[in-house]
Amino acid sequence: MCLTCGLCSSGCPASGLEGMDPRKFVRMAALGMGETLLQTPWVWMCTMCKRCQHVCPMHIDIPALVYEARQHWPREKRPRGIVASCDASLKTETSSAMGVSPTDFEFVVRDMLDEVRTTQKGFENIVAPLNKKGAMFFLNQNSREPVTEPDEMVPLWKILNYVGADWTYGTLGWAAENYCMFAADDEAWERIVRTKVQAVEDLGAKIWLNTE
Repeated sequence: MCLTCGLCSSGCPASGLEGMDPRKFVRMAALGMGETLLQTPWVWMCTMCKRCQHVCPMHIDIPALVYEARQHWPREKRPRGIVASCDASLKTETSSAMGVSPTDFEFVVRDMLDEVRTTQKGFENIVAPLNKKGAMFFLNQNSREPVTEPDEMVPLWKILNYVGADWTYGTLGWAAENYCMFAADDEAWERIVRTKVQAVEDLGAKIWLNTE
C-alpha cells in the first residue's frame, strides 16, 4: 500500500535516529527485511504519536508495525528504564511507575493544597478532592509531578476550580502513565488499565480524565 511519498517521515520526531525513519521502516517491511527490522533499536525511539499514520494517504498503521517489532524483543533486552517503570507500576495499587503509595500521594496533595491556600492570594478556597464519591470527573496524574514537581499539579487544579468542575482524585489507580504499553507487554498493559478503570468505577465517577 505504501506510495513511498515520505509524508510519514516528514512529521516524525524520530526520523533519522539510528539511520531509520517511518518510510524506510515500511519499505523494508514490504521488501521482506523483517529480520533486520526486528533488530533495530529505532523501534524503541518511536513515541507512538501516530503522526505518520495521520498524514499517510494510504492510512498505513505504522505504529502497529513498530509495536509488533517491539514484541519480538526478549523482555530482558528491551530498554531497562521502560521495563523497570512497567514493573514498578504493577507493584502498587496506584499504578505509579515511580512506586508512589496511596498514603504518599494523599500526603503530597494535601500538603500542596495547604501551601496554595496559604501563599496564593485568591486561592484560599481552592480544592483538590480525594476519593470523592460520585464526582463527574476522575483525574489521573503523571507520577513524576507529585514526586519531583508537585507544584506542576496546581495549574490544572486552578482550571478545574475556575470552571466549577465536579472532580476528584482517587488514592488508588491515580497514575496517568502506562509504561507497560511502551514496553510492548500486552498482559501488563491490560492489568494497569483495569486497575485504573476499577478505581474510577469504585468512586462512581462519570468521566475519566487521563492527563497522559
